[in-house]
Amino acid sequence: MDIIFMKRALSLAEKGAGFVNPNPMVGSVIVKNSNIIGEGYHKFFGGNHAEIEALNSLTDTPEGSTMYVTLEPCSHHGKTPPCVNAIIKSGIKKVVVAMLDPNPLVSGSGIKILKENGIKVVTGILEEEAKKLNEIFIKYITTKLPFCLMKSAMSLDGKIATKFSDSKWITCNESREYVHKLRHKYSSIMVGVNTVLVDNPLLTVRIPEFKGLNPIRIIVDSRCRIPLDSNVVKKISHAKTLIATTKKADTKKIKTLEDKGIEVLILPSKDKRVDLNALVERLGQMGIDSVLLEGGGTLNYSAIEAGIVDKVNCFIAPKIIGGTLAKSPVEGKGVSLVKNAFLVNNMVTYKFGNDIMIEGYIGQRD
Repeated sequence: MDIIFMKRALSLAEKGAGFVNPNPMVGSVIVKNSNIIGEGYHKFFGGNHAEIEALNSLTDTPEGSTMYVTLEPCSHHGKTPPCVNAIIKSGIKKVVVAMLDPNPLVSGSGIKILKENGIKVVTGILEEEAKKLNEIFIKYITTKLPFCLMKSAMSLDGKIATKFSDSKWITCNESREYVHKLRHKYSSIMVGVNTVLVDNPLLTVRIPEFKGLNPIRIIVDSRCRIPLDSNVVKKISHAKTLIATTKKADTKKIKTLEDKGIEVLILPSKDKRVDLNALVERLGQMGIDSVLLEGGGTLNYSAIEAGIVDKVNCFIAPKIIGGTLAKSPVEGKGVSLVKNAFLVNNMVTYKFGNDIMIEGYIGQRD
């Protein structure tokens, strides 16, 4: 029964995706006599935590009941009071927790307080599922660096565009809809300036229910070559735009961009390009907990080589494009030997329409 109710709590937690960053997604279910009498989830940043939402939804008295919660209840004052206080006061006799709070400053303290007040606590129920759900939060709270997902879409023969740079559309509608859901989930979306020059994208979420909830747009542009009439510059009412550049950029161009409401980050350079490690460190300091990398082959390789990519989503469409000049998802200088290739671990495959998506995590190189 614990697994059944925790699965429900996890499904509730996922509803907070894209609304609670940089907080974790959390769901809670209250059960009495094998019946759910209350449930809730963390709906938006600064709002009630899942436990409070569940307590506020009660259809029966909570005395003697069990609470299921996907993350250890908080024990400190933040934007809201500690959840442990409300749990203790409610008369709940048992709390089942999927995972401990990964914040090293508070991990275990909530459970300790509950136990000290006579509440039975069980931990580790669907822990791995809970950790995957909150992989963004876990990395950010423990490292202060954003979690980075590299998304690519390619043909069966590994091309992301034709030799004439045409890429509309390699993947099917179902795949593209899923990508827009990812854009909603992640705090920022990153591309290189060449993507802006070739495609002039908006980089927004185009799903009706998420209208207006767009990620911060980050353009990596070491010399500030971005056109002033590009969509990401002109249409800043759609979403905030950051340009990551270096001291090689023209100061007058920077001033013009700033006058238009664009935030320009001047960062150290590495190999004549923006130092991506310095960039993600700055993004973390700005409170940006996640990056959806939708770059071209050059930026993708640089990101993998710099070690900033945590996860990959590779969409493969049943099409063959061909052409030695056609672009591929990862270019750059590449590795010299196969044994030095970047490894992808824990791979899972999904189907979207006629496309296949391979998901995996960047691992250690041999």
